[in-house]
Amino acid sequence: MRATWAWWLPGTREVIAMSQVRTETSAATSVAWVRSAGAVCLAAGILGAASGIFLAVYPGQVSKDMFSYPLTAGGFTVLQVWFFVQHLGLLAGIAALVWAEVMAPGRSTRWGVGLAVFGMALLAVTELVAITARNSTYPGDGTGLLDVLYGVSSVAVGVGLILAGSAVRRGGRWSGWRGLVVLVAGIFVFVPMMPALLGPFVLARLAITVWMMLFAALGYALWKADRQ
Repeated sequence: MRATWAWWLPGTREVIAMSQVRTETSAATSVAWVRSAGAVCLAAGILGAASGIFLAVYPGQVSKDMFSYPLTAGGFTVLQVWFFVQHLGLLAGIAALVWAEVMAPGRSTRWGVGLAVFGMALLAVTELVAITARNSTYPGDGTGLLDVLYGVSSVAVGVGLILAGSAVRRGGRWSGWRGLVVLVAGIFVFVPMMPALLGPFVLARLAITVWMMLFAALGYALWKADRQ
């Protein structure tokens, strides 16, 4: 009865209408942010894959025992700065999963997204730190620390994406390949990417290329999220 009488109080309808407008505006802003982050992640994934192919086919300018192989120290520096920027694009895609509301809520979901975000941020910073070893052989001065940083960041991203991907599956809002892409991107870190990174240079670059395409697929799913 109170709610019925409240409806007729002066200004009540205007307050409710304004509240509805704010809610709709907030939802539209969230969708726009998710779509923008998805587009950035899509572009970062595609360009990351192109970078992997470039490194796989580019003729070596230095000996294979150099950390910067196949690039000179100068070229390596430029590429590492690019990788830092590109990883921020991938980070945007991971973070957008929260606002896309496609994951089932829970502690494992929060841990998953947090780990993946932390791992990708650390991986981005590591790309810049790697510049300090541009004139080193591999293994050599400073490369041991880089191995640790690359390893920790990659494991964090992989575990985080597996947890987040499982939450996407439980959420049920994404079906088909969209419901699997986050989980597959996480599993891919451990099999086959990590074994490939211990193998020949070209095989390692190709494995990373495929991983980047999985991020491109995630970006596409986020970009189209509001139309599903």
